[in-house]
Amino acid sequence: MNNKVNYKLVGLSVVFGFFMIMVFVYWLMKPSADNEMQKYLIYFDESVSGLNVNAPVKYRGISVGKIVDLRINPKNTEQVQATVDIVKITPIKETTVAKLTAQGITGLTYINLSLGANDSPPLKIKEGETYPVIKSVPSLFKDVEKSLGSLSTQFTDTLGQTNKLLNDKNQKEIQRILNKAANVLSSVDKLLNERTIVHLQKSLENLDDFSTKLTKLTPKIDKFVSNSITWEDKMSNSFVDIKETYSSMGVTMKNMAKSFENVQKDVNGMALNIVPSANDTMLSIQSSLLEFNELMQEYKRSPNDILFKKEAIKRGPGEE
Repeated sequence: MNNKVNYKLVGLSVVFGFFMIMVFVYWLMKPSADNEMQKYLIYFDESVSGLNVNAPVKYRGISVGKIVDLRINPKNTEQVQATVDIVKITPIKETTVAKLTAQGITGLTYINLSLGANDSPPLKIKEGETYPVIKSVPSLFKDVEKSLGSLSTQFTDTLGQTNKLLNDKNQKEIQRILNKAANVLSSVDKLLNERTIVHLQKSLENLDDFSTKLTKLTPKIDKFVSNSITWEDKMSNSFVDIKETYSSMGVTMKNMAKSFENVQKDVNGMALNIVPSANDTMLSIQSSLLEFNELMQEYKRSPNDILFKKEAIKRGPGEE
């Protein structure tokens, strides 16, 4: 029976086993891609009271990192430099800003991120920087502090102006104005005696009565307006008919004028033919009248001559 032990093989087995255990532990402890962290710097120009190392960094209530270091900015002693670890898959962009936010009533503070525009490019490290720098904006307390400071300054200025306004001279003027106002109110009080109040009440009653009558009269007014509109429509239609009648009469008058013009032309043509004949007839009648007149004169002188007188034969010279 061989009792010899190969210590070299045992040693190698132990070393190999230890190595495998270390690899397994590393594999278990190795952070996944989702848990890989990226360091960023944030500079605050205000007090960071309540902000501590390991305080969370959140985006819309979701914790995406933590603070790993807080110190005074060596390049600017008026700023506080915060180094933060943020999950690498968090889309930190150039428009992302950080703001100090109070956590309830505990007095603790955390950093709240606003990721900015969705289409903004990712934040990258710039020349001369150790880590990418996230911009910061004043917190709510800083805004309130500024507002209170401005309000306090304005209030102080207002008090100063009030003190200047309320000097001895102006106080006397204000007293005089108040006295006049008191006199006016006293005069008004005297004016508004019981009789005047009664008259005002009667006036209000008359006004109310008038309003009631006017309300009752409103339907009649509406009816009158409606009838007026109907009458206006009828008159409008009548005017349209009259206009059409006058247009027809105008056409008729034009036709009559043309007819008269044609008749006048016909009459002128007839006159040219009848007037010469009529003229000859009138001359014949005139000649007959002259002869008849001579005959009548002879008859008056000697009626017998008309019946028995013979025509004297005219003889030539030297005839008997």
